[in-house]
Amino acid sequence: MTPPPSARHPLGADRTPEPTAEPTRSARAHSFNAAAAQYAANRPSYPPALFDAIEDLTVRPLSGARVADIGAGTGIATALLHARGANVIAVEPGDGMAAQFRRALPGIPVIRGTGDDLPLTDASVDLVTYAQAWHWTDPARAVPEALRVLRPGGALALWWNTDALDVPWIAEAAARTERHFGIDVSAEKRNVNARAADPTGLLDFTRRTVRWSRCVPVDTHLANIGSHSVFLVHGAEHAAPFLAEEREHLLRTFPDGVVEEVYEVVLLLAEAPA
Repeated sequence: MTPPPSARHPLGADRTPEPTAEPTRSARAHSFNAAAAQYAANRPSYPPALFDAIEDLTVRPLSGARVADIGAGTGIATALLHARGANVIAVEPGDGMAAQFRRALPGIPVIRGTGDDLPLTDASVDLVTYAQAWHWTDPARAVPEALRVLRPGGALALWWNTDALDVPWIAEAAARTERHFGIDVSAEKRNVNARAADPTGLLDFTRRTVRWSRCVPVDTHLANIGSHSVFLVHGAEHAAPFLAEEREHLLRTFPDGVVEEVYEVVLLLAEAPA
């Protein structure tokens, strides 16, 4: 999916520098397909408290709900929604990501499509979700599409894993990334807001933040950050030297080779008119 020209998306939301014409947004959006296995194996999941927050805000359980997970990728969020008892259908535009999804979740349907033109019937789902994917849509098209497929009183939930930049080692790593790739990592949370998510003003978003962490081997951490589009589109020649230096920094901070990644999931949820 292609993000709108006005959108600015930092590393955690797979953003690359806006002032640069190359690589194209299309290249960034499709870069994950060649790295789908790396993405599936190393990207962080989402904490149970996120789904608790969705149930709290919608005042209904996920169990039994009809959910469309858009931009489902390799199925990280889809699997968690399914585990909560939701009846999930996934929508994914990419060949590589959809193939990885089918290998991981053969029992859950995945259909090809984008958030700008959903391959779903009117008023057919209770909840539309975008896990780490809304920024690849054009909100001017994606918002009306979400409202079209939602049943009256249904909800649209968007969320992103964002780096906890108040953690010193994470802030230092972000600064190194900014210098090497010329991106503004700290802009991430500034750009995860209702105005950026819905410039049309049709939706009234509520925002929740859930802090969580995971401990992973340094190789997993490096493979995780290397699966973001800013690394993928610049290629190994540009990314590999950075990742090699980053390994040295990490091992000084985590001499046992286990990295504690700390995240804040930013959730935006809006209900459709009843």
